[in-house]
Amino acid sequence: MSYLIQLAWLIFYVWLLGAALTLLSLARQRFLKPAGPAEDVGEAPLVSVLVPARNEEGRVPAECVRSILAQDYGNFEVVAVNDRSTDATGRILRSLASQDPRLRVLEGAETPEGWLGKPHALRQALADARGRWILSTDADIIFHRSALRTAVGYAQEHSADAVTLVPRFEAVSFWERVFIPVWDWGALIFFPVELVNHPRSPLAMGLGGFFLMRREALERVGGFAAVRADVLDDMRLAGVLKKSGARMRAEHAPGLVRTRMYTGLAELWESAAKNWFAILGFSIPMTLLMLAWIIFVAVLPAALAAVSFVVPVAVTGEGAWRQLFVPSFLSWAMSASLLALVNRRVGVPAVYALTTPLGWLLSCAVIVGSAYGVLSGRGLVWKGRKFYERGGVRPPGRRAGVQRGRS
Repeated sequence: MSYLIQLAWLIFYVWLLGAALTLLSLARQRFLKPAGPAEDVGEAPLVSVLVPARNEEGRVPAECVRSILAQDYGNFEVVAVNDRSTDATGRILRSLASQDPRLRVLEGAETPEGWLGKPHALRQALADARGRWILSTDADIIFHRSALRTAVGYAQEHSADAVTLVPRFEAVSFWERVFIPVWDWGALIFFPVELVNHPRSPLAMGLGGFFLMRREALERVGGFAAVRADVLDDMRLAGVLKKSGARMRAEHAPGLVRTRMYTGLAELWESAAKNWFAILGFSIPMTLLMLAWIIFVAVLPAALAAVSFVVPVAVTGEGAWRQLFVPSFLSWAMSASLLALVNRRVGVPAVYALTTPLGWLLSCAVIVGSAYGVLSGRGLVWKGRKFYERGGVRPPGRRAGVQRGRS
């Protein structure tokens, strides 16, 4: 019991450090706001907005594209790719294009060997685009009418080669509200924009929902071919750009772009499983380390607090009960309080912070499922296409025995 009590106190001190980092990150977080009224500053550079779309009928492709076409920026075009959808996505896009000449719709070609679906769709859109600036986005992103003008002005003001905006991630259903704030919390701690924006820091962040790039910088690294086999194409492309010497900027912009990425547990699971083993670099040691950290630091305190509270005093001894309960309960209370602060920032009711252990347990399950899909060769599924299965191209950085297919 003494070792367990010592572990409980050690976890408590870890949470003290986590609280300091969280509070510091929240205090330093700034939001990029929509630019003021447009001014006549000369000819605006042409921006090509690339919209890859696959099986988006049940989501919001019409609302997304309409929000792009409603931009108050004076010089842009939209190139949408119907990426071999099996639903009405293509019909919706073509209907919108018939109403606005700034929108062109391409019918996506079959994904070639060695490519994943989204990078290939973006390559096709880029080949058709004419802009000096390229904005890669997703078909579930909703733009504020000044989002494009604000981002271009920001890039010019900071002499940036690439700008990514972190959107507001809307969480509506129970599982979204349990899971998504945990991600936001992790991004807040591990991807501080101060380091992302520092030219000497290797840390880079690119989000496919809003990733504005100078065409010259993108073509210098080989375009989307540089990330042809990466499921995390946006994050990897940011790293490739920064390594090439491109000046990168990232800003939180919940007032400029928003998205509801998932509509339930099934979509949430599928999307997270698609990415998480890749986020961990397809590394088994890193995966085991992450699982151990989540279980011992994030889940164990709540379990120990519950057990030490309900087990009769006669079994554990009053002194042992008190000694185990106090640090365990304090750790759980601190983690729930911190998540409540994060929830407030992302518009999730604070009461969902009480489900913190459930969110962490779900994260563990997703990580295991993601790693198993790749390592076993069974593959993973996203939008009706299997990838990372045995017999396909290898994931970047993985040994020859682990292969993957197309997505």
